[in-house]
Amino acid sequence: MDEIDVSLVVPFLGVVLGGLLGATAQRTQFCTMGAVSDVYFIGDWNRFRSWMLAIAVAIVGTQWLHMAEIVDLRDSIYLSTDLGWAGAIIGGLMFGFGMTLGGGCGNKTLVRLGAGNLKSLVVALVLAIFAYMTLRGLIGLGRVELETLTVIDLAEREMKTQGIPDFLMRVGLEADVARILTVAVIAGGLFVFCFKSSSFRSAKLDVAAGLIVGSLIVLAWLVTGYIGFDEFEPTPVTSLSFVAPVAESLQYLMTFTGAKINFGIAVVGGIILGSFMAAKVAGEFRIESFVNAADMQRHLSGGALMGVGGVLALGCTIGQGVSGMSTLALGSLIALLSIIAGGVFGMKYLEEGSFKAVCMDLFKGAKSLTKV
Repeated sequence: MDEIDVSLVVPFLGVVLGGLLGATAQRTQFCTMGAVSDVYFIGDWNRFRSWMLAIAVAIVGTQWLHMAEIVDLRDSIYLSTDLGWAGAIIGGLMFGFGMTLGGGCGNKTLVRLGAGNLKSLVVALVLAIFAYMTLRGLIGLGRVELETLTVIDLAEREMKTQGIPDFLMRVGLEADVARILTVAVIAGGLFVFCFKSSSFRSAKLDVAAGLIVGSLIVLAWLVTGYIGFDEFEPTPVTSLSFVAPVAESLQYLMTFTGAKINFGIAVVGGIILGSFMAAKVAGEFRIESFVNAADMQRHLSGGALMGVGGVLALGCTIGQGVSGMSTLALGSLIALLSIIAGGVFGMKYLEEGSFKAVCMDLFKGAKSLTKV
């Protein structure tokens, strides 16, 4: 495709994919923060399994695109040879904790906004401001310093990417064997984890949500990595993510003249539009606001933590948790586990009401383990 086609087609398809994701999440209640919350508070694993199913589907489809040489995943930020383990851990913990305070991750914030939730509008604005501050503003100085001090340069170890298959190749496995083995273990394990549960198998909306979200991740790679390919001005190879794109969307709204809508901005707009349409059709569009000042304070804090943490971790529960995982990047796995840990810590904080109480519980738990 020539430049004109790419500049029009890629954003248009971004709106379409975003719209499908927004409508799906609104109708099925697909929510990664809700998944962690369901497990922690009521022991219900269905929405968590839906999230894991999305990861499994995304891995299989994305890796097929790569092995078929349709999309070169090595061009994505997730497979950089710079393994930012510290940013993944610190940022993941911050994002996970922040999403519990903000009532949802970046994707859910946009979905709730489309359905009329004014609290999510505030969260999205704060997330965007702090994400941009971390990308190119005041906080960016600290981010760069953290990366400089902690990043591991895998190129010095003669590795081409930070993909898990590349680590297996270092022990003697051939490239295709290492990739297929990794897909079989991770994706296969997740499929078994999901469908061994009769409760999940009967939860048709949760199953459908996982299948659709995972497929949309694959389609997004196809749009940016194949349809958007241009030797002179290629579209950045990426998939669905909702931290930096929200920041870029706010920047676009403020600097419309001369600015261009990229894939990420188009997806953000599509999610809000898709959620809005789905909510209106279902009669579920409701204007909601803050209950009190404390409620507003929690959401403001959550948005700020998600903005900073999402940039440090190079993504959110969808950006790193599904899109990043689909590339089989080690950094994405670290970030995903850190986000979940941060989410659990956030749940304990909301339950206990103070950091001191949470830390005391964790200390008692660690102490009891040492006695075993």
